Order: sequence, then C-alpha cells, then structure tokens
Amino acid sequence: MPSHDVDEPSDAGSRLPTRRRRLQSAVLWGIVGGLSVVVLVQAWLLVGGTMPVSYGGVVALAGGVATTTGAVTFVTEYRIARKRSKRRT
Repeated sequence: MPSHDVDEPSDAGSRLPTRRRRLQSAVLWGIVGGLSVVVLVQAWLLVGGTMPVSYGGVVALAGGVATTTGAVTFVTEYRIARKRSKRRT
C-alpha cells in the first residue's frame, strides 16, 4: 500500500509547495502579522499616544491579525504558486 506523505509532491517535477511547507509558511507569516501589531502599539505609546483598549485588548487584536494573516497566506500561497507554474510552461 503506497503511503501518501504530505511532504512529497504528487508530481516529481512539480514546483508547487507541499501542504506542510504551506502550513509552516502560514504560521510564520501569522507570527509576523501579530508581532507587527504589538510593535505598532508600542511605537504609538512611545510617541505619546494613548491606548483606547487594555493590554488584553491589544493581545486579542494581535491574535486576530495573526490568525487572519496565517489563514489568508495558507489559502492564497498555493494559488499564486500554481499561476506561476502555469505561466512558466
């Protein structure tokens, strides 16, 4: 019985990202998105601004941005790679 490993593409010549690499990429982009929110809030506080929400609200906002960024990256990365591979042929 052949094993269907998610690390191995179905076509040996395919340059499309595997599911595992797409997931890893999405998680990393989600971290970047969430941390960017925290950095922007800290910069705002350094220039003298005030926060309209508590620190818990900032963490919740950063978590929401991280989740959204990761989800959008996971969904769109495959489509972009597929369009590129079709264009090269």
